[in-house]
Amino acid sequence: MEDNEVDFGLVSVLPEKLSVEEEILLENKLYLVGNREHVLEQGQYTQDIFSKLPMIYREQGSATRTIMEGFFDRSKIIVSKKIELTSNEAVKQAIIAGLGYSIMPLIGLRNEIKSGEIKILPTEGFPIRSQWRLIWLENKKLSPISLAYLAYLRENKYNIINDSFSWLNLVHSH
Repeated sequence: MEDNEVDFGLVSVLPEKLSVEEEILLENKLYLVGNREHVLEQGQYTQDIFSKLPMIYREQGSATRTIMEGFFDRSKIIVSKKIELTSNEAVKQAIIAGLGYSIMPLIGLRNEIKSGEIKILPTEGFPIRSQWRLIWLENKKLSPISLAYLAYLRENKYNIINDSFSWLNLVHSH
């Protein structure tokens, strides 16, 4: 976006160095997740669970990583990091393979939760909430097609959310 190569970005954390305009689209909920082998030892974990679990991180600069580290900092949680991976898909596969646990956005876990390959671990302080946002550079002169897209999105976002993302509200951490 900074180099004017794309009109829009889809983010869950606003960039610090860019002045942008935004359209909030959808709530982003992040949960502590593990694989199907994980046996829940109690109804809900306290935050000291993080000292016991091998955690999988996204790479530096990833919004998920920023949200995760912000949560750990605010909660004064010290984590012994185990693995750092560069995509949510890689993190999912590592969790499924039993290599560790992570804090991930629910939106990318639909199939794995449905199949039981990944489980939400009910944990104090979760879900962590942010917003999915469509952003564009402040003062950018958007093309007619970009303006039409933005108008379409504003007019239809609630129907799109209902049609495609209502399952997010059906997932519970228990």
